[in-house]
Amino acid sequence: MSTVAVIDYGGSNLRSVLKALETVAAGRHQVLVSDDPARIAEADRVVFPGQGAIGDCMSRLVGHHLVDVIRECARTRPFLGICLGLQSLVRHSAEDGGTACLDLFPGEVRRFPDHPPPAPDGSPRKVPHMGWNQVAWTREHPVTHGIPSDTRFYFVHSYYVVPEDPGVTLGTCDYITRFTAALASGYVVATQFHPEKSAQAGLQLLENFLGWQ
Repeated sequence: MSTVAVIDYGGSNLRSVLKALETVAAGRHQVLVSDDPARIAEADRVVFPGQGAIGDCMSRLVGHHLVDVIRECARTRPFLGICLGLQSLVRHSAEDGGTACLDLFPGEVRRFPDHPPPAPDGSPRKVPHMGWNQVAWTREHPVTHGIPSDTRFYFVHSYYVVPEDPGVTLGTCDYITRFTAALASGYVVATQFHPEKSAQAGLQLLENFLGWQ
């Protein structure tokens, strides 16, 4: 039985991620939650969910001695980042006065404008971007297999990733601006949206991740 480690850095609510993974694992994978670098390093797959502010996230990752194991796992085995788990993978974030991130991908994290213009239909747009929105895939990938382009996923965020290499973008979403909603390169897939809160489409994405070779 393969193992899936969900990284617990002490800064996010992991219950919904754990339950969603257990649902799609269906006894074929052991899902564990851990902040132990050694246990995470032994896992066959790694999921890195995050929420809150990037400054606190990076401080906690350093304090729990998780930076090196995250970098190593992202290089050597299937790795899924969710929300802040996506934003932390790039070089730098504008949040918290400017924060150095894990630097696995060249790029930056920017904030949506505080007073965005209304949508084309005249409805107001607010920050954070919260709720369901469509994600358009830019290419095929095993983790998105069976999920049509323009499927709706659930978002909660005020910041978004801008990778230097547009080729790593797997999916885009349009809210105030068109932004990277999912990224994929090598062993890494990461989403700005929350698959664990995105009904059947989100469960399909998680199931695909567990089956991704």
